[in-house]
Amino acid sequence: MPTAHDAPLRDAYDVVIVGGAVIGSSIAWALSANDDFDGSVLVVERDPTYSQASTSLTNSCMRQQFSNPLNVQISRFGADFVRHFREHLGGDPEVPDLFVHHFGYMYLASDEEFAATLRRNQAIQSGLGAGTRIMSPAEIRADYPFYNVDDIVCGSHNLIDEGYFDSGTMFDWWRRKARQNGVEYLTGEVADVVIGQGRVNAAVLSSGETVKCGTLVNAAGPRAVEVAAMAGATLPVEPRKRYTFVFEAAEPLDGSLPLTIDPTGIHMRSDGDAYMCGCTPDVDPVVDYDDFSMDHDIFEDKVWPVLVHRVPAFERLKITSQWAGHYAYNTLDHNVVVGPHHEIGNFIFANGFSGHGMQQSPAIGRAVSEWIAYGEYRTLDLTPLGYQRIVENRPFVESAII
Repeated sequence: MPTAHDAPLRDAYDVVIVGGAVIGSSIAWALSANDDFDGSVLVVERDPTYSQASTSLTNSCMRQQFSNPLNVQISRFGADFVRHFREHLGGDPEVPDLFVHHFGYMYLASDEEFAATLRRNQAIQSGLGAGTRIMSPAEIRADYPFYNVDDIVCGSHNLIDEGYFDSGTMFDWWRRKARQNGVEYLTGEVADVVIGQGRVNAAVLSSGETVKCGTLVNAAGPRAVEVAAMAGATLPVEPRKRYTFVFEAAEPLDGSLPLTIDPTGIHMRSDGDAYMCGCTPDVDPVVDYDDFSMDHDIFEDKVWPVLVHRVPAFERLKITSQWAGHYAYNTLDHNVVVGPHHEIGNFIFANGFSGHGMQQSPAIGRAVSEWIAYGEYRTLDLTPLGYQRIVENRPFVESAII
């Protein structure tokens, strides 16, 4: 893959995208693949290794088990995109199929209140074509005998288009195809924007260079608040730390472990011949952008007791890998902010995914490219997820948050 440039090749671009990780690259590729858009695109990425990007530290899963119909539709498009990846990328025979492990999500309810929520959500999901079903403890035990379900009221499970997928290959090919289509990637940072007459007129790079732009897209992940501030916008997005552990079990399970959402909030799943699990810390503050330090007590104190209770075979295990990554956490409602600024129409948000960015990236790339090319959403109306709700302090309601 060609390396990124260290200086812009021209002094003006139709679109400048701040952030080249999965969201920025999904938008860049979608624009470049849109027959009705023939403009120039510059992607500015501060770290072309992506070593600490949320994209690189993802658990790489997808689900349709949301409570809001719009989120279900976003996820259903993402699942179709992954399943038909080569076709969506134009049928190039060099584009590989994406590996998908459809072990599904398994939400477990330990009380009637959450069980009722799962049942309501299942009705919404099923009505939109998702394969979610509600399972009794006996049905769960029959299909997955390794679970302890003595304290479980019901489970919500979907084996169709839910599970783990090879998001790294998707990301790589988006960048590769975007570059083939003329998108320019620049190693650097946007330090400021020039605004006049209610529009972004240019992006000022940390190198001191200024590039004019017709549209500026904020796809800066956990740093999105800094880019928003350049346009005078308040964005309730901040970096929150999330912990992931990969372990081997002395007694491997006889079958795949769905991505299980325990009532405690701990999640676990199969990861090849090993297993992956993670959690939100009990104290969950905003952290520094460069803080990826591990809490070495959280596994033993919080995670391991839940693993052993829910899957007794995990009593003997060995951690083989662990890391901390950042959610771009939307403190208003944990959902993406996408679309134009309410006053600066050519400043576009694609921020605050709160852990859903990878699975939502296909739909977001398509939507933002439509907005830039046509001035409207043409396939799926994402207006309810727009910036206006931030201005009005009006949360987008979604109960299925991990």
